[in-house]
Amino acid sequence: MLSERHEHMHPIRIALFTTVLIGFAADAAATSYPLPPSDINIVGQIEVVQTQHDDTLADIAREHGLGHDEIVLANPGIDRWLPGDGTHLVLPKRHILPDAPREGIVINIPEMRLYFYPKTKPGERPAVITHPVSIGRMDWATPLGRTQVVAKVKDPAWYPPESIRKEHAERGDELPTRVPPGPDNPLGTRALRLGIPGYLIHGTNRPYGVGMRVTHGCVRMYPEDVEALYDDVDTNSSVHFVDQPFKVAMIAGTLFLEAHPPLDENPMSEDELVEAAVAEVLKVTGGVDPGLHMGRLRQLVRAPSGTPEPLPLSSARTP
Repeated sequence: MLSERHEHMHPIRIALFTTVLIGFAADAAATSYPLPPSDINIVGQIEVVQTQHDDTLADIAREHGLGHDEIVLANPGIDRWLPGDGTHLVLPKRHILPDAPREGIVINIPEMRLYFYPKTKPGERPAVITHPVSIGRMDWATPLGRTQVVAKVKDPAWYPPESIRKEHAERGDELPTRVPPGPDNPLGTRALRLGIPGYLIHGTNRPYGVGMRVTHGCVRMYPEDVEALYDDVDTNSSVHFVDQPFKVAMIAGTLFLEAHPPLDENPMSEDELVEAAVAEVLKVTGGVDPGLHMGRLRQLVRAPSGTPEPLPLSSARTP
């Protein structure tokens, strides 16, 4: 059982894993982490920075490889546009890997985050690279399931579909049938065409929207992130879209729950959300109820922070 393996993990192994996390925490812009063993699914480390008087959360998010909504979730009560001089901000740079094969590209839609598992060359250590992304609005939902990269396009032109041209026309914004490459192109400088017709992973000329539900179904990335991904990913690489608002890890006998707001198009009551979170815990514990502290679990479900939070155990359940 997975929980038993971690509970009795060798102390040297725990120390080495912790050292990896701390080492990467020192590099504020790092999005590449050594890939942990198959029975460990957590990478990175929470960091804290202090703001200057002209900072916004969007500026700090981009500087540290984060999206808009995730830095807002991690810092409740802080003004996103005027956080103030000397405010301490949490950088949610610790992540539980999605429950999906560790290959190609995996995108967890509720998390609005992409995980890339590059192919390793002889002598290289396996790694996972992660970037924030924007996804489709509720009325233009990003699809779930598996596909692949079918083409890579540098400096793409954009041919707005009729549905998008109609939407813009209703707002008094007439779009041309072709938007050439350049600073006004919404696709940015790079695009990865997917096997799902009409869907892309691409850059943007509006980076402030990365990490929000603002697209027409495509996956939007910061310009610098999509250029790095473009260089590393191969045509025919797998792309796996998953819907996992709750992710669970067990490290050295401690459970961690990473909760994200569920998609608006899949509304659930609080009890249903708690049930979904418990189901993810049971996957990790091999179906054995570890005696969850249900009061704390409900708190995490009710106010998701988007970061892995310790989930205490209780001998008696609380309502």
